[in-house]
Amino acid sequence: MPNLRPPVTTTEMALEYRQRILSSLPKDLPHGSFEPLMTLYLTDNTSPDEIKKAFATGHIKACKYYPAGATTNSDAGVTDVKKTYPALRAMEEIGMVLCIHSEVSTPGIDIFDREPVFIEEIIKPLVKDMPKLKIVMEHISTKDAVDYVMTAPDNVKASITCHHLLYNRNALLVGGIKPHFYCLPILKRETHREALLRAATSGSNKFFLGTDSAPHAVEAKEAACGCAGAYTAHCAVQLYAEAFESMGALDKLEAFCSFHGADHYQLPRNKQKITLEKKSWIVPKRYSFGISQLVPIRAGESVAWSIVPN
Repeated sequence: MPNLRPPVTTTEMALEYRQRILSSLPKDLPHGSFEPLMTLYLTDNTSPDEIKKAFATGHIKACKYYPAGATTNSDAGVTDVKKTYPALRAMEEIGMVLCIHSEVSTPGIDIFDREPVFIEEIIKPLVKDMPKLKIVMEHISTKDAVDYVMTAPDNVKASITCHHLLYNRNALLVGGIKPHFYCLPILKRETHREALLRAATSGSNKFFLGTDSAPHAVEAKEAACGCAGAYTAHCAVQLYAEAFESMGALDKLEAFCSFHGADHYQLPRNKQKITLEKKSWIVPKRYSFGISQLVPIRAGESVAWSIVPN
């Protein structure tokens, strides 16, 4: 994702970021086994020419729409969707995907209502105005979003995180504030979690994996004003397996993780496979993170599934 400091707003910045990612890969990783798919950070000033230039590289697959102030490092995000229409029309023309953090950041709107309000005020008019624009409502968190995506045109789909499938807001708030469960969109009440779980495990190609895993140093999370983001990259697929198993839908897991998203982005399905086994393990309490450390989801607790080593 492009919400770095500074944000990745140009083709050159995205390609430079891609090279940094590739340069950081382990030397023994087989060539071509990992391909970073880059995104541009959409702003009020993103031009149609920049969109076309980025897409023409073959490495930049999407643009990310962050409402200004809605989440981590979103201060340079979109202030008025209409200001992005020239860029979005270029995306519609060339088939570039728009990824959206689907929450308003309007002062006075309750944090638990920001996704439903965004659907009514932004998504529905946008889909009407640009019926061929490929959209991903990323990391949806409400029954409202599930219901909308299920009835929306086929160009509108959604990703769901493993933490929104497994946890509700009690995990964040009951028994004291748990900052490592603080993420945006914020965890919602149980009725929303249940709706997300039904959608993810339904087999519908409208929904697919999107971890939104966000590594933050422990001191940035355990603070008077801690940042948003849950870290799940250490066991995301295993946590999705727990969610799908809880619904008796393990047969739907592969398509959710590997097929639906690739198809929507018009990317080839991965030919490599992993194998999961029902074997529990204990998550470390902390992982090294640069000169600091981070606390993962399930720190010091068990995960029911493991990836079988190659």
